[in-house]
Amino acid sequence: MPAVRTIVFFGTPEFAVPTLAALERAGRLPARVVTQPARPAGRGRQVQDSAVARWALAHGLEVARPERVREAAFLTAMRELAPDLAVVVAFGQIFPPELLALPPQGCVNLHASLLPRYRGAAPIQAAIAAGEEATGVTTMRMEAGLDSGPILLQREVAIGPCETAGELSRRLAEAGGDLVVETVEGLESGRLSPRPQQHELATYAPRLTRESGAVDWSLPASALANRLRAYTPWPGLHAVLRGAAVKLVAGEALDADGEAAGRAPGTYLGLCRGLLAVACGGGTAFGIASLQRPGKRPLAAADFANGERLQAGERFE
Repeated sequence: MPAVRTIVFFGTPEFAVPTLAALERAGRLPARVVTQPARPAGRGRQVQDSAVARWALAHGLEVARPERVREAAFLTAMRELAPDLAVVVAFGQIFPPELLALPPQGCVNLHASLLPRYRGAAPIQAAIAAGEEATGVTTMRMEAGLDSGPILLQREVAIGPCETAGELSRRLAEAGGDLVVETVEGLESGRLSPRPQQHELATYAPRLTRESGAVDWSLPASALANRLRAYTPWPGLHAVLRGAAVKLVAGEALDADGEAAGRAPGTYLGLCRGLLAVACGGGTAFGIASLQRPGKRPLAAADFANGERLQAGERFE
């Protein structure tokens, strides 16, 4: 196979930065970094460059910020650059056929799951929410379908029993950076043979919204515990108490000794080992360790119950 001399990198969030760092360590810094335009971010909604743009600029790399990669001017610039390979990590735009076909060695995408499981925008959160004990990272050749291209390399990563999506994302990003370098070297040497995915085994992880974090108390407590980990740090797990929103910051499934049996899901059962015990589906109970009202600091369960004079039998919606 021809040498991979010119790489163009497409990526946007913090998850993509470890791949850039891994390429630098391997002596394979991209000739150009393509990222999403600067957007308003943070509480002040000030316009900020993406995490990838900040890293690239700090390392003296050329950065492009197209509104759309299908724009004629951007495609012309890519043809003039003539990259051998494109590396794509959480970029955030769909590639047109012209861009997919441009690099002779194709477009390699890093995906945060063991494909074909959890195709889509939120694979890390979906794996935790499903109670998986392991997930991983995959490099694949991009094609027109959603995360459906042939697999190049995969690496499995165990999920800790208390690990949140934010924590797991950082570990997967580091593993993914190393896997991308291994993939580039494998393509160059001709050792890699792409293998088609088993499409009949595909599952999907759609993009999360704030509404994704609404608590469904009819689920078993263990499922809520998984969702809390999956939706930390965003969108969080949210409920309504006394007509006002409340965020569940920390909690766990409880052994409620039958107290939740026959109680409507969402019913506050009282304090149990310092946790707010709430009835869930299947006669289970979820223990809330910390809660937060909008604009307030998080409170330990007992402090919250005392401050709001919470009474057993009240309902979380």
